[in-house]
Amino acid sequence: MGIFDKLKNVFNKNETPEPITETQEKMDKGLEKTRKTFGQMMNELMANFRKVDEDFFEELEETLITADVGFETAMRITDELRQEVKLQNAKKPEEVQNVIVEKLVSIYEENGLEEQNEVNLQSEGLSIILFVGVNGVGKTTSIGKLANQYREEGKKVLLAAADTFRAGAIDQLIVWGDRAQVDVVYGQAGGDPASVVFDAVKRAKDEEADILLVDTAGRLQNKDHLMKELEKIKRIIQREVPDAPHEVLLVVDATTGQNAMVQAKQFKETTDVTGLVLTKLDGTAKGGMVLAIRNELNLPVKLVGLGEGINDLQPFNPSEFVYGLFKELIVAED
Repeated sequence: MGIFDKLKNVFNKNETPEPITETQEKMDKGLEKTRKTFGQMMNELMANFRKVDEDFFEELEETLITADVGFETAMRITDELRQEVKLQNAKKPEEVQNVIVEKLVSIYEENGLEEQNEVNLQSEGLSIILFVGVNGVGKTTSIGKLANQYREEGKKVLLAAADTFRAGAIDQLIVWGDRAQVDVVYGQAGGDPASVVFDAVKRAKDEEADILLVDTAGRLQNKDHLMKELEKIKRIIQREVPDAPHEVLLVVDATTGQNAMVQAKQFKETTDVTGLVLTKLDGTAKGGMVLAIRNELNLPVKLVGLGEGINDLQPFNPSEFVYGLFKELIVAED
């Protein structure tokens, strides 16, 4: 049974919802603003139309774009919905709304068939994870929170302060290292990031660390300079650990909506991004962007920030996300 069928059964009272876990509860609460905004948009759309005609589909497309599901996603859903509404002979507002949600869910699931949402950690030896992203999105904070989680799981973790260009970046990572109780390898402000990474990889190997988390510069003079810097760092890493980095995680701020999509596209062009860390999901009504990310960029979300606490960065569960986003949009049918 797919997610949509489960949602439908619960709201048609054919099935009792399963007790939710703590992580599900966090995701549910984190999506509250998005769900409320999305619901209001759908209610307004349904209240305004008298029949399912071309004006309705145009308004639906605008509604979906406003809900941050992405331009391509909105166009695809609208086009497919034209056919689906005819096939299902949907006429009542609640029937049409359910078809819209079903289509959103099916596109989301379809694009995630081959998706790996777990962070790629090696079963043996050193795992190296590179973090990229523009300044101010919560990159260093996410690294610190993840380091704390891995340390609590019994892993030996090291941090590398390779963002040597931003004032205060090294100090910020050192503070997070203290909070997470893990060591930080760093050099001089304005120094060579690749040199810091070289020292960090050497120390991680010497000390038989399990995980090395590398903070990188969020913005250099231009895209070419940024690309060259990241490539240099990767070459240094691969000399010592040929199959590394095992992840290149792009950190984006969920509150920026489509701007985060633009950043993701740019970084994907610049370097081999393997997944996303979505921060501040609990503080935004723009959670629909996760649909756009999966449909338009084919990048898996690996981690989500659902609060300010050190334990509020958690693995991304696609089923929990889609359930939390749509659970109040399914309308019980007669």
